[in-house]
Amino acid sequence: MSRSSAAAKDDRLDAVFSALGDPTRRGILSRLATGPASVSELAEPFAMTLPAVSKHLRVLERAGLMRRERDGWYHRCHLEAGPLESAASFLARYQPFWERTLDELARYVESSSGRKRGPRR
Repeated sequence: MSRSSAAAKDDRLDAVFSALGDPTRRGILSRLATGPASVSELAEPFAMTLPAVSKHLRVLERAGLMRRERDGWYHRCHLEAGPLESAASFLARYQPFWERTLDELARYVESSSGRKRGPRR
């Protein structure tokens, strides 16, 4: 992989994690996972203006996590899950670390639970 394509891939992954870092955007993605929705439908559960929701939607679009179909003033939004697979693949690389760490913690707890403890001061 060339340096520029690796940098572009990193930039896309950065955009995905940045987009996922906000609870409103995660809520919008959860809603889109059930099917397409209009901007007003996506805005409904949030106590914010339509322009504020539109800003969140632009972040999701830039990250490639959603796309809009426009029909005049009407916008229909659709989930694009491909970038989530890239994020999941990135996180999966660390699964062996967490499993090993949790196994070590379990062994430690099991070995120290049999020891007598003195009074706490």
